[in-house]
Amino acid sequence: MSILLRCVRALAPFAFVAPLIAPAAAQAQAGAYCTIRANPGEDTPQYARPDDPWIFRGTDIPIDDEWLMGELPNGVRYAVRQNGVPPCQASFRVAIDAGSLNEEDSERGFAHLLEHMTFRQSRDFGPGEAIPYFQRLGASLGADTNASTGPTQTVYKLDLPNADRAKLSDSVRLFAGMIQAPTLSKDNLTADLPIVLAEMRDGAGANRRIGEATQSTFFAGQRLSVRNPIGTLATLQGATEQSVRAFHDRWYRPENAVVVLVADADPQVLAAMIEREFKDWKVAGKPAEAPDFGDPVAPANALPGADGVPVGEATVIVEPGQARAVNYAIMRPWVEVTDNIEYNRGVLLNQLAAGIVNRRLENRARAGGHYLYAQVSQQKVARSVDGTYVALAPLDEDWEAALTDVRSVIADALAEPPSQAEIDRVVADFDIAFVNGVEQARIQAGSQLADTLVGAVEIREAVASPQTFLDVFRSMKDRFTPDQLLQATRGLFEGDVVRAIMLTPEQGEATADELRAALAAPVAASDVARDDGSSIDFADLPAIGEPAPPAQRAELGVFDTEALAFDNGVRAMLFSRDNEPGRVTVRVRFGAGWRGFNDDEAAYAQLGQVALINSGIGPLRQNDLDKLASGRKLGFQFRIDDGTFVFEGATRQEDLADQLYLFAAKLAMPSWDEAPLARAKASARLAYASYGADPSGVLNRDLDWLLRNRDPRFATADPAAIADVTPEQFRAVWERLLAQGPVEVDVFGDIDREATVAALSRTFGALAPRPALPDEVASRPVSFPAANAEPLVLTHGGDADQAAAVIAWPTGGGSAGLSQSRKLDLLGQIFSIRLLDNLRERMGAAYSPIVNSTWPKDVQTGGMIFALVQIEPAQVPGFFEEAQSIAADLAANGPTADELARVVEPMKQYISRAQTGHTFWLNQLEGATFDPQRLMALNTLWSDYAEATPEEIQALAERYLVGHGGFKVAVMPATAAPSAAPAGR
Repeated sequence: MSILLRCVRALAPFAFVAPLIAPAAAQAQAGAYCTIRANPGEDTPQYARPDDPWIFRGTDIPIDDEWLMGELPNGVRYAVRQNGVPPCQASFRVAIDAGSLNEEDSERGFAHLLEHMTFRQSRDFGPGEAIPYFQRLGASLGADTNASTGPTQTVYKLDLPNADRAKLSDSVRLFAGMIQAPTLSKDNLTADLPIVLAEMRDGAGANRRIGEATQSTFFAGQRLSVRNPIGTLATLQGATEQSVRAFHDRWYRPENAVVVLVADADPQVLAAMIEREFKDWKVAGKPAEAPDFGDPVAPANALPGADGVPVGEATVIVEPGQARAVNYAIMRPWVEVTDNIEYNRGVLLNQLAAGIVNRRLENRARAGGHYLYAQVSQQKVARSVDGTYVALAPLDEDWEAALTDVRSVIADALAEPPSQAEIDRVVADFDIAFVNGVEQARIQAGSQLADTLVGAVEIREAVASPQTFLDVFRSMKDRFTPDQLLQATRGLFEGDVVRAIMLTPEQGEATADELRAALAAPVAASDVARDDGSSIDFADLPAIGEPAPPAQRAELGVFDTEALAFDNGVRAMLFSRDNEPGRVTVRVRFGAGWRGFNDDEAAYAQLGQVALINSGIGPLRQNDLDKLASGRKLGFQFRIDDGTFVFEGATRQEDLADQLYLFAAKLAMPSWDEAPLARAKASARLAYASYGADPSGVLNRDLDWLLRNRDPRFATADPAAIADVTPEQFRAVWERLLAQGPVEVDVFGDIDREATVAALSRTFGALAPRPALPDEVASRPVSFPAANAEPLVLTHGGDADQAAAVIAWPTGGGSAGLSQSRKLDLLGQIFSIRLLDNLRERMGAAYSPIVNSTWPKDVQTGGMIFALVQIEPAQVPGFFEEAQSIAADLAANGPTADELARVVEPMKQYISRAQTGHTFWLNQLEGATFDPQRLMALNTLWSDYAEATPEEIQALAERYLVGHGGFKVAVMPATAAPSAAPAGR
């Protein structure tokens, strides 16, 4: 393999001298000339209609001529488009206009079952051949090769990397054979039915019961109320090859199919491929008519609503361990619209109106309302209803007070128009989002374009370019008035019936009649949550300190990446690329991460991830930060990594200086608003009870702690520990952690380099010098539990047929082992293939077992390989047996060449695609100004995957999987709880 060497001049503050290498093969792959050109005569579609694209008929929305559309004589509609993002990838979709709402009562679950059987065997694929075939081409299962079944549509998906003409043409042919002629045999039904039942079991329990009750209440009297894609146990077990074939013949017809293909190819080539493979598809008989989905109708016993909408069906669900929630909806019939510009102006006004109401609801929650959160949204669901949905989470058992608080804010929005200042704020946020869409239009991924078109087909609307969205929005300036927004708000809350659902952990807290009465009762409008109209400008904020330019600047040798060192100890990396216009990512790595917490500070870590950012900076509190960000593209995410804390935000060059100021100010002058902490404590208290309700909740609560050998820092704080946290203690812990340890600022993306250096000089260069990490913190290890012959058994309080199992093996960490960690990734993926084949395909015991390999770069310990599965309790021993058998065989014999190829090729293709984006390089290079080993590790990024051998994988399996023996955890039901009703996904 050829290697591109770039020697760099090292400067003393960076403490390294190294030849740095970008993975040449990956660069060559991404820079390859992928475009498929049209061949005269061969690539001449007969049925393309550039002057009459079918999705734009009847609308005045400007035609997006990037799309080429056509209709075949048999009824198949297609849409193709040339797109090279990511390079060399083709995104292929086949959408069938039928889902669970098209099923007869005896066919419930058949649309989803048929999706599985379509991948099992077909005209050109033998049993189980499809997924491995596409893996060998570099398409990973789930991410690149997948399907989904919804109420009104079933979509088959393929994102094919490295798609030359031959591979693409063959893939279209093979997918056409899958859709048109799946092998719906008794043997294949016998193979797929256990997998679907395992998927049903995985989704069972409280969440399904809640979902089913919500669906049956909100869509009462409509087909959607009793149609879930997963189906029922009775109908699935009653499926026969004849009945499944009948469903396929009825709905899998050319008239119901839309084919979308987006690739770096002449659209004539793509259209010709589709026409060639789909034009001869014929199904006997006349197309079936879609059933009537029904309309929302108020029941005879509806209560007169205070807002003029009758209050109809209501349901109270009691689920021990679940957090309280109240959801209600104002329902209107779904009506197929003429998707024109005027219609979209109305949609935009509704969205602005909802945005203003949601700001007020958030203000009320922050100011001490009786609810944790509340939100309003308008949704059109499954061509069945057009609804306005209100969701809220009460802080305690006084749900009526929470509901009253929310309704009082909404009542105020219905009574009086918003202020112009409120309107201007939400308009500015919308405008920046639309501008950002235009800036990034040329780098929109082909998969997103394909999914957008398929989604538009489902809801019977057109598509529009980002520029059209911006133009339409800006053409509405004369409509952004208080009176027009008041009318839009009132329209959101008009309808035919109000329906409601309440979730509570305690029996007797409410009845359905009490919930209906509360919604029908008059409520006084409250203006306490209105925006005060004030504004805040960055220019008025205090300076971080005395600006200081970097003392040293040096090229790192990876493209034009530059390292900066400031006299105060801060270091920075700049990576500028113009292939992602308008996209900049800022990542600030500082301090000790998990190493920095004392044993008794787990609650502060947990609460800090929620409350730290919202507690403000300098003189600004949470609401002030919102005002400051208005009309700007700013982000402020926070996380705790093994060896460092991380601030991260997505921004653009115009707002980059402000983004850097926010991060630097959080280190230099943190504020300590108590309200976000109080809210975080309430959220943690409400969440804790739900952890024991099912296997996944128990694992969310305990697994990190157990896999770190019960290290108290990683324990989930219980309500007593949360209650003990005071604002003074919270401040003391986080002031310590924010103030210590090194700082690295990484700015990657479409930047003006010198302007960025100047902004860094005013912010991070102006920070006071920071103390180093104490030795006992810097060197603190994370340990792993010893292997156990019998699994540690935890219990959950949910359904008796629900269990989960985990087996994990320790590996390591640190940048010196990055090459090995990449091969461990491959080992984990091979393990996953075997586990999936055995547990899902062969035994039907589990739907989606997970195997993952982790390797922290900032610390020397803490990495692991773990396998996790949700499974029936009786099959838990079988999982451990199977996992240890796979581990032993991989250690003794290694993987086959084909197994290795099935994971290596998707990884190579992932690198080829991902490395065109700046975040890929950010993830590779972060920390490199303090740790030159990360730069050296780039030398082998490609070869570590591409040149891995079965012998290397075998040696790693022997060292790690057999050397330790594995730590096992099983989560079993505590009591024989009743099984959940089998419906929903």
